[in-house]
Amino acid sequence: MKIVNVMWAGGSPYSSVHKVHQQILSQAGKNSSITSWLLQGQGPCCSVGATHEWHFNPRLLKGRNLWRLLHPWLRSRLRRALKRSDAGVLLLDGLGVARLVLPVLKDLPGVHTTLLFHGSSRLRDRDIALLRSVPADRLNIAAVSGTLAKSLERVLDRPVHALRVALDPYAFIANLRTCEESRRMLGLPQKPTRVLGAVGRLVDSKGFDFLIEAFAKAHEQQPDLHLAILGEGELRPRLEARIQLLGLSHCVQLCGHRQDLSQLYRAFDWLLVPSRSEGLGLVVQEAVMSSVPLICSDLQVFREQLSGSGHYLPVADLEAWSAAIEACGKGSGEALAKAQWQALAPEQAWTVFRERSSSLLRH
Repeated sequence: MKIVNVMWAGGSPYSSVHKVHQQILSQAGKNSSITSWLLQGQGPCCSVGATHEWHFNPRLLKGRNLWRLLHPWLRSRLRRALKRSDAGVLLLDGLGVARLVLPVLKDLPGVHTTLLFHGSSRLRDRDIALLRSVPADRLNIAAVSGTLAKSLERVLDRPVHALRVALDPYAFIANLRTCEESRRMLGLPQKPTRVLGAVGRLVDSKGFDFLIEAFAKAHEQQPDLHLAILGEGELRPRLEARIQLLGLSHCVQLCGHRQDLSQLYRAFDWLLVPSRSEGLGLVVQEAVMSSVPLICSDLQVFREQLSGSGHYLPVADLEAWSAAIEACGKGSGEALAKAQWQALAPEQAWTVFRERSSSLLRH
């Protein structure tokens, strides 16, 4: 069976999306032939199969203003390429890709498609009409969490598969580096300094702006605390400027994106997840499997994964986050880390994920 995995973009800002698709495609079966298409950008994609980079103009893909007039030409190119690929199954990365690809399916009657939503999307009336127009026996709509799946079902009035993404806990743990090694690789101070970590794209939805403000306030009471933020994105200049203005350059580091990020969680004494919104939050699973206790925003998608073991704080509540960060400098989170492992149940989650992924990739 031939599978084409159509991704919106390549590069480090989209690494978490690529990781999710890689996990799904790894369950395709030994006899499957897989190719990933990057519509824009370049860089590492899924390690499963080959990669083809299209290098389309971002304004063309988004179809704003006069660029929309070129969409028939763009779809014609994609249609011809899909026919040449002889693909039986398509895996589509989110709504932007769906807007481009789904209209050509009427000319590809033998193709079965799975559309995966990674986060909340602003569904316009024409988007809803497009998704409803493709029969359910030709289009699976899936979401990376049960929370997201339910919200999409309410809008679309059609079934949405809850594919709560999971990682192989045995493979993940086997690749973890020690605390000492991880801190050395990231340029962080060694023990006994307490290092708090945060991981994700440097965008507004991740909440790193107010996290820095909360850390600044807590640091006045706990001057030995250190904060490391791993990720890259459009807010880097603004965050760097704020760190300098607050006089935190000696204790707050923007470490950028790293390909080996998943191996380095043991550098942290605590992981902070201050997201304003989230489709899944794969960093939650990675921290739990690294035995790192975490504090996160009170979002339903996090409660779905951690249940009663979560240390939840109100979204963007400066006082609450500052107090929690200050407490991280005083106590151990070992008991919390164990409780969060039990709640997440990584082995069981991985088994369920494998079964559901395999079913979504069948023709």
